[in-house]
Amino acid sequence: MKDFAGKGVVVTGAAGVLGSAVAAAFAERGATLALVDVVPIENEHASFTCDLTDTAACSALVADIKGRIKRIDVLANVAGGFTMGESVHEMSDDTWRFMFDINVQTMLNMVRATVPTMLAQGGGRIVNIGARAGLKGAPQMGAYCAAKSVVIRLTESLAEELKAHGINVNCVLPSIIDTPRNRADMPDADFVRWVAPADLAAAIVFLASDAGRAVHGVALPVEGLS
Repeated sequence: MKDFAGKGVVVTGAAGVLGSAVAAAFAERGATLALVDVVPIENEHASFTCDLTDTAACSALVADIKGRIKRIDVLANVAGGFTMGESVHEMSDDTWRFMFDINVQTMLNMVRATVPTMLAQGGGRIVNIGARAGLKGAPQMGAYCAAKSVVIRLTESLAEELKAHGINVNCVLPSIIDTPRNRADMPDADFVRWVAPADLAAAIVFLASDAGRAVHGVALPVEGLS
């Protein structure tokens, strides 16, 4: 099925495990891809290197992407990350800023740079990456939980603001994703219970597809067996 043929799809965090899976899923459906990361990406698609925490750089990036692939029909905000931190009362400014920079600021900057293009085109799809941890606090994860909670709330606000303009905004809430790093960090875990990157990518593609056209402001749990 090539239902994304003729559509431009931007994937941030495309050099990572999940970003690569998302890019592959859209490519399989015929999309024209623009892959973005803070490190260079070598492949056959249009690739861009950008610090997504830099607002001006994101505006320039979107202009460059439009020059290469002409349209931006889908923005998959995959860029983000996780690290354990201190207890809330011991939390450093660096931990707080880092979690918000990579999980919130990157998404916000890309939304602000991309939405005007979608409005001018008369529609589009935005899929953000929240987390199950954004629903409830956890020890030594206060900054991460707070950042992912903000992603959920911004997704809901954007959806309400943009749905009348033909732009769907949703997010997915994965639990633990089955990545090499997570396996190394938790070697005694039952990996089968974790979410496969390809399965999470499939949920993202659904939300970006015509089949998800009636879905607005959803925070979709994608938890596997965990």
